[in-house]
Parts: sequence; structure tokens; C-alpha cells
Amino acid sequence: MNLEITLEDERWDGLEPLATRAIAAVLDHCGLDLDHCEISVLGCDDARIAELNAEFREKPGPTNVLSWPAEDLAADRAGDKPLPPQPDFTGEIALGDIAISYDTCVREAAEAGKAMHDHVTHLIIHGTLHLLGYDHIRDLDATLMERVEVEILGKLGIDDPYNV
Repeated sequence: MNLEITLEDERWDGLEPLATRAIAAVLDHCGLDLDHCEISVLGCDDARIAELNAEFREKPGPTNVLSWPAEDLAADRAGDKPLPPQPDFTGEIALGDIAISYDTCVREAAEAGKAMHDHVTHLIIHGTLHLLGYDHIRDLDATLMERVEVEILGKLGIDDPYNV
């Protein structure tokens, strides 16, 4: 897997192994060849992710994770699985970029009484699924995405984050 991790916030020590494990679990679950997939992850703070959220989503304020898919793989019909990504002429599959905010992750994990590494793993899985065309805007799509998240998290020994 070609995983590029950029840490703009030094508090993100340990993000690389968490992101690698989470992304590999998603790609494996989706039947993709890890050796041919490319993803970039930015570990940042609330100030930076708020800038990105305003610039790309026109939403003020910070959020936990953002994703920029390389291509739109979303299914046309609600609840259907997304289209599989296709390799380029070199055989590589560029999936896109993810940004994750340390401040929001710490706050959410504390508020939910969850271990930080479990919450970050969930958010990286969530962001990676967005790169693969999953979404949660329509109810049936949200149900599908959450089910896939829970399946992947279960394989990693992490409890269902939606069963609180």
C-alpha cells in the first residue's frame, strides 16, 4: 500500500500504525490489492481542519475527519454498494486523501468514554470508506456504511461505536 502520512501536529505520534492498520483492514474487506492502492492522510489540529472544512464543504468550524475521493464511486441507488475503483494505466489505484483532527478526536473519545486509538481507527475506516464511495447522506447508504464499519472494526477487535 502506498500510504503517505503528513503530520502537521506533533501530538499525532502513533497515527501511522493506526492508519496503516485501519486502511489495510478496509482494503482487505473490500477485496482490493493493498500493494496497488494509494492514500494520503493528514494528521492536523482543529484550526487546520476548520480551514479545510470551510474551503471544501463551506461549513464553519472543525470536524473529526474529512475525505477527498479521487473519483466518485457512489452507487446511483440508495443502499447499493459503491462501484469498485479501477486502476490507472500503471496498475495503481489512487483512492484520495483523508484529514483527521487531533483536537476533535481527543474530545470525542473522552466524551464517549472510548480509547483514543479505537476512535481514531474508526474515523480512519470511516474516511477510507468515503474514498471508496460509501456515504451516509441517504438513510439506506448510512445503514450500509455503518454495517461495513462495524464489520471491519469487529475484525480488529473494536466494539461497535454505534451501540452506545
